[in-house]
Amino acid sequence: MEKIDLLTIGDASLDAFIFPTESEALCQMNDKDCLICFSYGDKIPVRDLEFSIGGNAANNAVGTRRLGIRSSALLTLGDDDIGSQIIEKLINDGVDTSNVFRAKDKRSNYSLAINYSGERTIFTYKDEIDYKLPDKFPDAQWVYLTSMGSDFEDTYAKIVQNVKPRQDIKIVFNPGSRQIRAGVEKIKNVLEVSYMVYINREEAEKVSGMEESRGKEKELLDRVSALGPRVPVEGKYYRSGVMPVDAYERTGAGDAFGSGCLSALIKGKNIDEALLWGTVNSASVIGYVGAQHGLLSEDEIGTWLERAKSCNVEVTEF
Repeated sequence: MEKIDLLTIGDASLDAFIFPTESEALCQMNDKDCLICFSYGDKIPVRDLEFSIGGNAANNAVGTRRLGIRSSALLTLGDDDIGSQIIEKLINDGVDTSNVFRAKDKRSNYSLAINYSGERTIFTYKDEIDYKLPDKFPDAQWVYLTSMGSDFEDTYAKIVQNVKPRQDIKIVFNPGSRQIRAGVEKIKNVLEVSYMVYINREEAEKVSGMEESRGKEKELLDRVSALGPRVPVEGKYYRSGVMPVDAYERTGAGDAFGSGCLSALIKGKNIDEALLWGTVNSASVIGYVGAQHGLLSEDEIGTWLERAKSCNVEVTEF
């Protein structure tokens, strides 16, 4: 195996996207809820169907690889056809799969997204899989650690044990919803050794214990940083503008931001430029179905950065 720049650890899945004929559904809207209703027992026409590989770790591995980063995915998949499809897709995108394990008699992750009027409702399936780590931890200067199943604590602890003695390794942490719900004490060991953490405002509020952060962004970032990360995601009080594009389908927007930003950092870019890479990568992804179709390549990133400049989208200090 060639030397790798980035080891990305977490989940991968096969995602199916269906687009029901909107005339066949009833959407009831009020100030709080929007309900998609189908007649019980009916056969509902679908106007389009697409499949895509997803999961935070797979999205990051593919996204960074397309931007020229030598990425390796550390995954544990089921011993089924879905797992084989995920591996094949990663290989086709140039991602190293020598750290992918298969769990016998287990099924790989699968999700079904119902897309309706630009929004999505997602059904997810996750088997109870014991995550495996290689006997010798791969040599990479960057590690991207993201969402896992219910046994994530033991796996996270083993990863921290492997990388903590290595001062040259930078851990980038993107906890999933399961980790956020578990509480900060369950992920404190990872936060303490992290170089950077990717979380949105609501997640940052839960992790920091801050109930309302509107107008108090600096305090929110300081509280997250106090937990250990050396560079919070909006680090040093930078804010990125938003590309003026319409979203066709929003799956993977956050992962695209993460892979774009991380690729720039690995390439030695400054944090403000890295934030812009993430912004344009995310803007591209939401123009396609699935989390990976719109991920930018090395040849495309320059064009999108120029497009951002022409639209006066920039990263500013606040």
